[in-house]
Amino acid sequence: MNSARTPLPAGFRLRPDAGLAPLEDGRVLLGGAPARIMRLTPDGADLVERWRGGAPVGPGRAAGLLARRLLEAGMMHPVPPEGATDPSDVTIVVPAYGRARQLARCLAGLGTGHPVIVVDDASPDPGPIAEAAAGAGARVIRRRANGGPGAARNTGARAARTPFIAFVDSDCVPGPGWLAPLLAHFADPAVAAAAPRITSHVTGSGVLARYEAECSALDMGGVPGIVRPRSAVSYVPSAALVVRRAAFGAGFDERMRVGEDVDFVWRLAGAGAHIRYVPESVVAHQHRTRLRAWLARRHDYGTSAAPLAIRHPDELPALTMSGWSALAWGLAAAGNPAAGLAVTAGGTALLARKFSAWTDRPWPLAIRMASGGTLAAGEILGRTVIRTWWPVAVPAALAVPRLRLPLAAAAVGPAAVALRRQGGSSLGPLTWTGIRLLDELAYGLGVWRGCAAERTIAPLLPRLWWTSKDGLGSRSR
Repeated sequence: MNSARTPLPAGFRLRPDAGLAPLEDGRVLLGGAPARIMRLTPDGADLVERWRGGAPVGPGRAAGLLARRLLEAGMMHPVPPEGATDPSDVTIVVPAYGRARQLARCLAGLGTGHPVIVVDDASPDPGPIAEAAAGAGARVIRRRANGGPGAARNTGARAARTPFIAFVDSDCVPGPGWLAPLLAHFADPAVAAAAPRITSHVTGSGVLARYEAECSALDMGGVPGIVRPRSAVSYVPSAALVVRRAAFGAGFDERMRVGEDVDFVWRLAGAGAHIRYVPESVVAHQHRTRLRAWLARRHDYGTSAAPLAIRHPDELPALTMSGWSALAWGLAAAGNPAAGLAVTAGGTALLARKFSAWTDRPWPLAIRMASGGTLAAGEILGRTVIRTWWPVAVPAALAVPRLRLPLAAAAVGPAAVALRRQGGSSLGPLTWTGIRLLDELAYGLGVWRGCAAERTIAPLLPRLWWTSKDGLGSRSR
């Protein structure tokens, strides 16, 4: 299904994204992810104003299509009508390999009223798995050979007969009422999948436990969004994920032991389906908190970049940004900040010229976007240097002294921004920054290892754009 051609149902309401900025008395909208400009007709502007005030989308195909465009752009977020899908319409599939105690805790948190299938992925000792499943009234399917989480999920999905399938990993503990907010979004026929927020279930005062509780790699944050490459929420983990069975297709790629969830979601998005991230639903996850296991997991995540880049060309470069911003930061790092400022000024002038077709006051808008984009590009560039390019950047800085200060700024700057964004850390800035650097370095090693194994350098290369796509905007009703 092509979601862009499917009107949003009349009973939905829309909530503006925090970054949405109406201009020209509401006739021009700036926002979304990636940022864009949308110009509206007077009728369209009136509709958007009513929706911002809480009115439902209402009847009419034109209104529903405009609402869809706003959702696809990330300018607004859907608020489903009250009432959830019957729990009996959902089969919960729990892949399991050992860890019977964690499985029992997971099953206890799933709630009642829906069938549950536990897929034993050829655990060495199947008895405890069967016992935990029996205690929760769940059906057990035992695989003859271990195939990994993707294969186990596919096995469970093939056995399901309900319209929806909820995948929940055995080391997860769903929170009360976790399923209803996800199911509500399936009132939109374009929605193929919905994912909750994954938080930490780790208890204790250990350094890694506290770090994971504050900024786990699985936690996509508290802001809802459409899930697709290059958006604010570019992927969701399959630790917990609800899928429309009719859209499941071939399912997870069983050749992938890591990153199979990203691949699955991107294939859905590539087919034109709508995937929602719904942080109102919360599922806790038992993170690794022993240093060796934690670093190994971060490394494993990194190894998925290369196979993902092969399966989804152009979707997983080392970074993607405006070439003008990259040039400005490159000149500054090379010791010529004045030239960098000149490039930024030139880019701002080009934006103002482009925006003159959309607004009578192009310069304030151009300055706002250019300055914000340049600062964001600096954070992205710095993080990429430390996360992906450090095996080259560190030797280069050792050989060329003037590169040492930019490398130090790349290591500390993005971490400081991230720490401020999350409101600080109970660990203190030095400890938190040190752990974050370990996190990034371990991931980067995994990226390079995956590239060597797959014989590709795609995840190591940047993608720069020099002109705004599609005229920097779109025209609508």
